[in-house]
This record gives sequence, C-alpha cells and structure tokens, in this order.
Amino acid sequence: MPARIPQLDRSDLHENDRSIYDAVIDSRGSIGGPFRIWLHSPKFADRAQQLGRFVRYDTSLPARLSELAILVCARFMDCQVEWSLHEQAALDGGLASGIVDSIRYRRVPEFESGDERAVYDFANELLTSRFVDDATFASARNHMTDAQLVELTGLIGYYCTVAMTLNAFQAPLPEGTPATLADCPTF
Repeated sequence: MPARIPQLDRSDLHENDRSIYDAVIDSRGSIGGPFRIWLHSPKFADRAQQLGRFVRYDTSLPARLSELAILVCARFMDCQVEWSLHEQAALDGGLASGIVDSIRYRRVPEFESGDERAVYDFANELLTSRFVDDATFASARNHMTDAQLVELTGLIGYYCTVAMTLNAFQAPLPEGTPATLADCPTF
C-alpha cells in the first residue's frame, strides 16, 4: 500500500527546494523515513532535518542512550518504521538485545547500567504521563549533564514527531527492511 501522499523525489521539488533534499542525503546518506513526506512543506522539512541531524548525530549522549530513547518512543507510538529502522542501530550502539526485546514486548527491561535505567525511566515517564517526577528527574540528573537532559528531551520530542508523521501518512517500510514489531501495522 502506498503512503497516503506521494513520497517526493528530488525531481518533484521546485528548483529552489532541491538543496533541502540534498542536505538530507548529505547528513544521512539516503532519504527515507518522514523526509519524503515532509518535503511537501519544504520549510518544515528543512528545519526538521536540521533538528533531526542534531539529535541523531551531534548530541553529547552516547549512541546506546539515544537509540534507547528512540526505541522507547517508537514502541510508545507503535511506529513500525521507526522501530524497524532503529532496532539494529540500538544494538550496534551497544544496547543489549534483552533490553531491546523487553521494550518490543512492552516489558520493563532489566538494566545493568544506571544511565540506561535513567534514560528509560525518563523517556517512558515523559511519554506515558507527560511529566517527569522528582525522583526520576533526580536519577537522570545523576547520570547526565544538564545539556544531556535538554538534548534527551528534545530527542524524545523529535522522534515522536517522526513517528506521528510516519503513522499518520502510513509510510511504508523501505524496501528490504523487515517489520520487527509483530503487533504493529505495516503499511
């Protein structure tokens, strides 16, 4: 099933907007996920890709913590594309497969690392209750700098935006990418 609106290619864009497409390619090596949808609003796509590049590649958070937060968002939003594209990145970043599987099956993971527990609790609580209580915040602050807490919160918000876009527009998985959340729709 195709996405609800066309996923744009470079040739579909006005000449003045092709640099946005190129910027996505330059920062990620390919253009997928929400970007072909966001290109329907080139200014939005440009700003979103800049934030996305920062939260994905340039924060002070280690990859395993960033990817952990992304998986918590993907599972919370039941976003097949986001999960399927980030599962391997989480494993490659050093997140234990048992943690990934626990999140996949909506179980609270068993953590050996305090910083992973703090990120999981912070992200999960922010998403499920829309707030972070004092104890959870204090735990996160014991493991992260103030800048990392700001970056983590921004990353969570960005990946919820990604998931909402992918789900709302029923974006398909990229060709050759297996669906790894059995209980979520695949478009």
